[in-house]
Amino acid sequence: MGHFYALNAGTDKAGAAKSLAEFQRALAADTNSSNRFYRLSDLAKQAFAAGDLKIAEQYASELLSLAPKYSKDWNYGNAILIGNTVLGRIAVRQGNVKAAKEFLLKSGQTPGSPQLNSFGPNMSLAKELAEKGETDAVIQYFDQCRKFWRMGADKLDTWTKAVKAGIVPDFGGNLLY
Repeated sequence: MGHFYALNAGTDKAGAAKSLAEFQRALAADTNSSNRFYRLSDLAKQAFAAGDLKIAEQYASELLSLAPKYSKDWNYGNAILIGNTVLGRIAVRQGNVKAAKEFLLKSGQTPGSPQLNSFGPNMSLAKELAEKGETDAVIQYFDQCRKFWRMGADKLDTWTKAVKAGIVPDFGGNLLY
């Protein structure tokens, strides 16, 4: 149910809170540690979307602390990207642009994953930093993404040109996942 509510939540904090509650209920009912690892990404994202930055930080930090144990898992790259992206977005909300840039570059250190290699990474943190004029960090992040998102080379080229010109790109679907 958490995924269903997340799909329908959009930018609605109440819908995100409902999704978060469903994910938390599933997490509490399951004692399998690998399932926890898989669920933490959704929990961190939905807590952030619901506006609960403290809980989002808790889940994102736990996700990153568990990630080394799953370094051979298909979801490892997603965990690195999502955990750091959520923490970076929290840093932006708290006015700590320096930390946000560090988290952006840490998220770009992901080795990729089946999803990231195909659809590319979430660009929400890159967008927020581009809006603040942090072009160097954003362009460096795009360069990191080229290592795993080869299918997105054209988009990365277009976005790089836009950011260099002082324009915040339209990231389309890359803001949603």
